[in-house]
Amino acid sequence: MRELLMGATRFSQLQRGLCQISPSMLTQAVDELGRAGVLLRKRIPGQRGYEYHLGDGPGTHAGGFGHWQLGHGLGTWRDGRVRARRRLLMLYLQRSVDPDKLVGDESIVRFRFTDRKTLADWWLVVKDGEVELCNRDPGKEVDVYFTTDLRTMIELWMGDVPYRTALADGRLTLVGPRALTRNVYHWLALARFADVPSAGSITV
Repeated sequence: MRELLMGATRFSQLQRGLCQISPSMLTQAVDELGRAGVLLRKRIPGQRGYEYHLGDGPGTHAGGFGHWQLGHGLGTWRDGRVRARRRLLMLYLQRSVDPDKLVGDESIVRFRFTDRKTLADWWLVVKDGEVELCNRDPGKEVDVYFTTDLRTMIELWMGDVPYRTALADGRLTLVGPRALTRNVYHWLALARFADVPSAGSITV
């Protein structure tokens, strides 16, 4: 449910977001949700695969609770109760990009996490309305550079810390054309549950 609400529509996208689940277990979960009317499966035109969307079954009527529960779970990143994973964060950032609000036919965005020794560099390649995630240098000129630590990037995406604040206190270095860096939220959207309070702030 979290991955569907966060924008995943393909089986491969669901599997990447749920990196510890086996293909057979995910297939079983998708089938069960489909039979319950929670999930709508739609064939991709001209292909063998399917797209998955939230349906109108009983499980989807508790939208308010689902919104809170998923935001509450993501909020544990803020509270430090689970170890944040770069790959999962980058998948969400990939889905948060609006290609129509970037300049030109192709844009390259590079993220460098200063507190990580391995897999510290990630790239988003935006071309022809699609956003590709890479953990190897695509060999193209970068338009926007993000240099920060993992925790700060999570806080920025969750809306807990404004970009201006992170820039001012030195936790973030942002390099690129002013048209793209002066209002990052214009093309890189906040988390869908950014307005949900963190677990720590609502738990006694």
